[in-house]
Amino acid sequence: MATMALPSLFNGERAVVVLFIARTLYAAPLSLLAESLSLSLLSLFALSVEISVESSSPIAQFSTRPGASSGILLGAVTLPGVGASRLIQLSRALSLQEIGVEELEYVRLQYWAMAASCFSVLVFLCFIFHHPPDNNRSVCSLGDWGRRFSSLSIALFAAVGCVFSAMKFDSGWRTTAMLLWVLCHGFAAVKQFQHVVHTFPACASIGEALLVTSGLVIYFGDTFSCTVAKIYELLIPAKVMSEQHGIKRSETSTIIQGVLLGLLLFPLFIRSLLQVWEKYTSSAPCKVREYHEMGRSVIFYASLVFVLGVIVPSWMQFVQDFPAHPVLWVFDFVFSEPLKRISLCMYWVAVICVSVLRFYNISKNSKIERILLRKYYHLMAVLMFVPALIFQPKFLDLAFGAALAVFLVLEIIRVWRIWPLGHLVNQFMNAFTDHRDSDLLIVSHFSLLLGCALPIWMSSGFNDRPLAPFAGILSLGIGDTMASMVGHKYGVLRWSKTGKKTIEGTAAGITSVLAACSVLLPVLATTGYIFTQHWLSLFLAVTVSGLLEAYTAQLDNAFIPLVFYSLLCL
Repeated sequence: MATMALPSLFNGERAVVVLFIARTLYAAPLSLLAESLSLSLLSLFALSVEISVESSSPIAQFSTRPGASSGILLGAVTLPGVGASRLIQLSRALSLQEIGVEELEYVRLQYWAMAASCFSVLVFLCFIFHHPPDNNRSVCSLGDWGRRFSSLSIALFAAVGCVFSAMKFDSGWRTTAMLLWVLCHGFAAVKQFQHVVHTFPACASIGEALLVTSGLVIYFGDTFSCTVAKIYELLIPAKVMSEQHGIKRSETSTIIQGVLLGLLLFPLFIRSLLQVWEKYTSSAPCKVREYHEMGRSVIFYASLVFVLGVIVPSWMQFVQDFPAHPVLWVFDFVFSEPLKRISLCMYWVAVICVSVLRFYNISKNSKIERILLRKYYHLMAVLMFVPALIFQPKFLDLAFGAALAVFLVLEIIRVWRIWPLGHLVNQFMNAFTDHRDSDLLIVSHFSLLLGCALPIWMSSGFNDRPLAPFAGILSLGIGDTMASMVGHKYGVLRWSKTGKKTIEGTAAGITSVLAACSVLLPVLATTGYIFTQHWLSLFLAVTVSGLLEAYTAQLDNAFIPLVFYSLLCL
């Protein structure tokens, strides 16, 4: 019995994640010893929780995406792994005096917030699966050993965090503030995780929900920190502020952050208004009820304009001190280089129109598998984003934010069935869905766009690895696409008996990314970028991300770019 259970503890996805963590820890300098220890403990704890969960009877509290494994280990270590890699990169910058110590310390604080968020959700999962409600106890193969190991991991992780805080900050109030800040992230992550899995049942695995949860908590926490820092700046001398909140944010990042968070909070705002409207029309005369749907739409669109046109720009103006209204600043930014940027926009529109119309007709009339058809959109991303990232990277940052905002608005309209676009958007989007999407939430287009955008956004500021911003475009647009197409047409040898991924497809994906890198590096050299990474390190990064694509049952558009980006930063 034990010999049969042993191989299940070491599947391909876990092996790739262990390789990813080992590579990150190997590259970490001694100055990041506390972060390395915490990442190791987090990985071990996540592995024990994943084994416990997948060895147990399912818990009714979690309705996860059908056909997907739990993905707890991958979901728990991805963002902290990104934070650790970014810390390693900034440590090199600090040694070269390219950045100030305050920027490194802020990213360090973000790392601890990421780790605490993931660790808190793991503790919550551990408690739920060891103490299920209604005496429906899970049958855990690890038994008492698993519970003891979980308790030990929690204690060691807390001890490492406290010791690090005590050594890093000389004053007691700063140590206390840091610990409270990290603990607040952990508490918020647990609440957000519960909200995600209950609001969007069967839309994500536990690991995917954990990734989304920790990402949102960090993003909202950064917004709150930015706002509080601005308030402090108005109340205390600037010199004191520079020691604690010394990183400089660009206008573009502030605009993107404001718009995206405004749209993420918008459903909470509009829900209250629509509930009032529903209550009014339900008791109103018949003539009023005839205009119910139209009135609902008017309230929705008017509220959307108010949030994006008044509330969000007011916050932007407060935290950034724009020389003009943020909307006017965007127009000035776009037309500061009109020939290049307007031409690029026209090129994007042409590519989108031709591709979408062509593939939409094919999807309705062709017998080609939808998963292969959607890979053409990955190639379209390469055609659109590579030229822009090389020649107009700052404009591409803003364009990604605008595209993601449009996707969010369309998804809200689709989910809420807002007249007159709700039905049309739903019909159009369903033509490009796959098995990972549901009627409740379509995530494939979000994950592709974010997978390409996040490495670019995270590479802002110091970046001594010119390929790092291309992590999403290379891994999804080229590697994932070639792996799927070659594997589907020529694949014979499968990685597992139950999976569809083939060794031929994985080899094609890895080879194509390496070939793309060899072509891209000379082009980047002409624009002033110098390749400082060892080719062996690049080969390992490409191979690990390719193996992750082959083995993972999670949403690869979300995880692969982040893992590839982390490895490229080392």
